Amino acid sequence: MKLDGRRESTNVEDRRGLSGGGKAGLGIGGVAVIAILTLLMGGNLGDVFQNVVQSGGLQSVTESSYDPTPENEALAKFSRQILASTEDVWSQYFSQNGLGAYRAPTLVLYTGSTSTACGQGQAAMGPFYCSADEKLYIDLSFFSSMKRQLGADGDFAYAYVIAHEVGHHVQHLLGTLDKAHSEMSRMSKAQANRVSVRIELQADCFAGVWGHYEGRNFGSLEDGDLEEAIRCASVIGDDYLQKKAQGYAVEESFTHGTAAQRMRWLKKGLSTGDIRQGNTFSLSDREL
Repeated sequence: MKLDGRRESTNVEDRRGLSGGGKAGLGIGGVAVIAILTLLMGGNLGDVFQNVVQSGGLQSVTESSYDPTPENEALAKFSRQILASTEDVWSQYFSQNGLGAYRAPTLVLYTGSTSTACGQGQAAMGPFYCSADEKLYIDLSFFSSMKRQLGADGDFAYAYVIAHEVGHHVQHLLGTLDKAHSEMSRMSKAQANRVSVRIELQADCFAGVWGHYEGRNFGSLEDGDLEEAIRCASVIGDDYLQKKAQGYAVEESFTHGTAAQRMRWLKKGLSTGDIRQGNTFSLSDREL
């Protein structure tokens, strides 16, 4: 992506080096697969935290142990620029489509663990959005894990991750996310998982909508950028991750959608630039 000279969002809380309180035990690498399978880019924070604790916990991170690398600083700047882009794109989209004023979320950069209005956030969860405080949380080491563990790399792939979480914020502003979560609380685990898949696939579509206008309005996309995001979507499908972790996939446990579904909905947003094309809740399981 070409981001030279682009503005950086000021809707950012930098808590890097101030995190802590994680249970001593396994490091991030030791529980990343467990956490990714439970929650990658959204979902139920409680389930992830329970699974991480059961696996042995995380190493604590204290202020004195934190020493940001040049790579980490570059990723922080990149994240602020992408957040700024989502602010510009969604503000314009809301205004032009009669959706009212867009209220931007806050990006929280942290290391290890941090408190949120949705519970204690842990780095092994991957990036996540909390509608209770309208903040998205990212430990930037996740991007290195994406490259090392999943083979998903590239600036537009990283941007897609952020845009997906902002997509959950858009769902929240539209009332979709809160309605879905309310329905899930009254459902069986299997039924709630099916709703979760629809939430995540719609957020993928919304990430694509952002990418559509980012490329059109700013001319920032370069050769290979779209392929990076699509490749990323393909390796964070529930079926791919479960097969990678345990050799087989259990469909009824899916919470984010298959690799094919995630690629399909991201592509739909990228090609149409229309959130109306992302009504995953009106479709049957087969139609997804």
